[in-house]
Order: sequence, then C-alpha cells, then structure tokens
Amino acid sequence: MKRSMLKKHKALYLLMLPGILYYIIFKYVPMYGVIIAFQNFSIGRGIMGSKFVGLKHFVDFFVNTPDAWKLIRNTVMLNLYDLLFRFPAPIVLALLFHEIRSKRFKRFVQSVSYMPHFLSTVVIAGIMVTFLSQQTGIVNHMLSWLGFERILFLGKPEWFRTIYISSEIWQTVGWGTILYLAAIAGVDPTLYEAAKIDGANRFQQMRHVTLVGMVPVMIVLFVLTLGHFMETGFQKIILLYNSMTYETADVLNTFVYRRGILSADFSFATAVGLFQAAIGFILVVTANRVVKKYSDTSLW
Repeated sequence: MKRSMLKKHKALYLLMLPGILYYIIFKYVPMYGVIIAFQNFSIGRGIMGSKFVGLKHFVDFFVNTPDAWKLIRNTVMLNLYDLLFRFPAPIVLALLFHEIRSKRFKRFVQSVSYMPHFLSTVVIAGIMVTFLSQQTGIVNHMLSWLGFERILFLGKPEWFRTIYISSEIWQTVGWGTILYLAAIAGVDPTLYEAAKIDGANRFQQMRHVTLVGMVPVMIVLFVLTLGHFMETGFQKIILLYNSMTYETADVLNTFVYRRGILSADFSFATAVGLFQAAIGFILVVTANRVVKKYSDTSLW
C-alpha cells in the first residue's frame, strides 16, 4: 500500500523533497553543534576535543553578565510590542482589502502594500535613517513646519522601539495579508447570504463571518510567532542602533553577535542562543496546548 501511494503521489513527494532537505541540512544537522554550549570550544580541538564545562556559560550569562537582565527585558519588550501592534496589522489590512469592491483598485493597493517586503533590510534601515535625520529628514522638516522642535529620533532610547516596530509593520504588513486573504477566500459565500437575510450590515458580516473564517489561520500564526518570541531579528537593530540607544535597543541577538562573532566566544554565544530556543520551545508547546483545549485548531 505504501509503494502504491508513493507511486500515485510521486509528483507531490518530489515537490516536498527540497523543503524536507532544507530542514534536514540547515535545521536538524546543525543541532549537533549545541554541544559547544557546554564546552570551552576551541576551533583547533573541534567539538570532540574541547573541554566539557557543564553549565558554566549559562551561569556566566545570568550571574556574571551585568547587562543580562537588561538584554532580556529589551528582547521581551520588543516582542510584546510586535505581538500587540505588528501581528494584528495584517489581519486588519486583509479585512479592509476584502471590503474593497473595485477589483482593479484592490489589485493596485495590494501590489503597493507588498513592495516593502521585497526591499532588503539594509535598504529599509537606510530609508528610516534618511527620513528620521535631525537635519535633513522629512519627518523633522514636517515637525519644524508645524512649529515643533526637531528631534534626534535615532539618538533617543525612548524612540527606538517605536521606530523599530513601525518599520517592521511597514515592511511586513502587506505580505502578511496573503494567508489571511486565502483564508477569507475559503469562507462559504452562503454564510454572507444568510447573514444578509438576517439583517446583518457589512460591519456585522465582517465581524461574524469574515473574521471567524480567519481564526484558524490566526491561531496557527500566533503559535508559530511565539516560537520566535526571544529571537528579535538583529539585522535591522544593528543597522539602526548606536551607543546612545543601547538602553532600549540592545537585545539578546545583538549581544550574541558581538560576543560570538566579533569576540569569537562561540561557547558563550551558543549558550545564550540555546536559552532563547528553549524559551521559544516552551512557549510554542504551552500555547499549542491552550489553543487545542479551547478550539479545534492547533499545530499538532
């Protein structure tokens, strides 16, 4: 039976093969390297020859690193803001797209909203730096024209989280609507007809039919997002932060980059990375159990 199923659906299995190989080669095989978090790793001696030191690097991070809790706080705060503001943004935008009746205008605004996704992080950061420049930035020009004082946005710690989350929303909101629009397309049209017969207006149809149809996708994406809760993307942060904004901008990933890559302390950096992965794993498992208990949708 297995051979017949394999033969019958061989085209589908061939399509799956590149994805399976990607995860095996780049996700599962590198897990072997986690061992160095418990060693004083030496490139010359290799993983098998390096001295085993147990939990030494974890203790050094939590006990002997002065900024450890600041790094954890900054990481948690950025990810909380991400969940509060960036995560719902594609949902709202997808609902608005669905309500556009002109197909030509709908395709146009969707295409425009997708464009920032295809820009590199370096370009996005460059745009933010240019727009927010104290002397030549368009934002400060507008503030000056309105009678307000110019602000050094990229030099004030209290502005960094707002700038980072705003840039993330602008870059990802359009692309994030694709899955939600696909979920909306799968909603039975007869539900809208029944709602109209019951006297529901467009807002009520959106709330009780469209939004409900999106809930399974929302749940799955929310659980997956929690898996990266402690892993704020460091590329954009490195491009935007500076010594004046370290108080709120320095996160675990930027610390791992400086300690592991720039200082070549691979074991210590791996220990911090393993801590991040463990927190993400716990959050995903816990969230999946909760949603599985209270709904029919879950990852497994």
